[in-house]
Amino acid sequence: MLTDPFGRQIDYIRISVTDRCDFRCVYCMAEEMTFLPKSELLTLEELEIVCRTFMEMGTRKIRLTGGEPLVRRNIMQLIRALGAEAKAGALDEVTITTNGSQLTKMAQQLAEAGVTRLNVSLDTLDADKFTLITRWGKLQTVLDGMATAQDAGLAIKVNVVALKGVNEDELGDMVRWCGHHGYDMTIIEVMPMGDIGNETRVDQYLPVSVVRSRLAQEFTLTDSPYQSAGPARYVTVEETGQRLGFITPMTHNFCESCNRVRMTCTGQLYMCLGQDDNASLSTALRAGGVPALKDAIIEAIARKPKGHDFMISRRQTSAPVGRHMNVTGG
Repeated sequence: MLTDPFGRQIDYIRISVTDRCDFRCVYCMAEEMTFLPKSELLTLEELEIVCRTFMEMGTRKIRLTGGEPLVRRNIMQLIRALGAEAKAGALDEVTITTNGSQLTKMAQQLAEAGVTRLNVSLDTLDADKFTLITRWGKLQTVLDGMATAQDAGLAIKVNVVALKGVNEDELGDMVRWCGHHGYDMTIIEVMPMGDIGNETRVDQYLPVSVVRSRLAQEFTLTDSPYQSAGPARYVTVEETGQRLGFITPMTHNFCESCNRVRMTCTGQLYMCLGQDDNASLSTALRAGGVPALKDAIIEAIARKPKGHDFMISRRQTSAPVGRHMNVTGG
């Protein structure tokens, strides 16, 4: 088992399989983006080697992210390989974070491959707002995809980024809607990662503590002992029976229980979401095979910091973390 300098066992890796996305969400990236040449990405075979190596070193949970992971060509090859490991009990689960745009055509394949759960990013139920937030997305495409995924037997958790002045007035309606459809829901604070063009995060930022206080006036929220593999703190919404999570990287970071690392589609391993220190696993793998890869992983985990310190300020002219969210998938 991999253990960091603070005694935390690292058993969860989030892998961005592509930096490309068919949306341009205003809190994630600029509308005009330059993506990596495909030649710089790890091949699907290399990604599988990295995953299997982490599994040999104690990893029990793998999440595939992006960008939008389902737009990567032939991604089902990797998903089927990892899903087979989950079916065999070598992994607790393989999950995917997606914007939902590809689910209508891919949900059944995902379920058959061994994926049991999806996180779907959905910040509004208003079609006009959805286009405003995603710039390129169509709400109905996502809703249809979610329905298809649920029909295929996939559990769905809706991830909502709280955006001041944009969706804060409909978060209660989204809680009710998720309860009606049987989706769990998590509300997330916006994070200062990467240049997002003309948008400013200080104008987007809405503390989740404020959101929770408002929701507590509409619903009975009971603290839940449930813990996912991620950083959310959960309550049960008594009126709907659903789980509602809160992720607070700004107002109350979740570092003390961090059990995860993140790898980019080019093989850069980031030990902390909120810091830029990284290790090149692709260089190690290509130079020395699996033995060198294992050595690089051990060395990287030994550098995992105690935590991050995000800050959003009008006096800050650039994001404290230079990479965009699509690089490591949040």
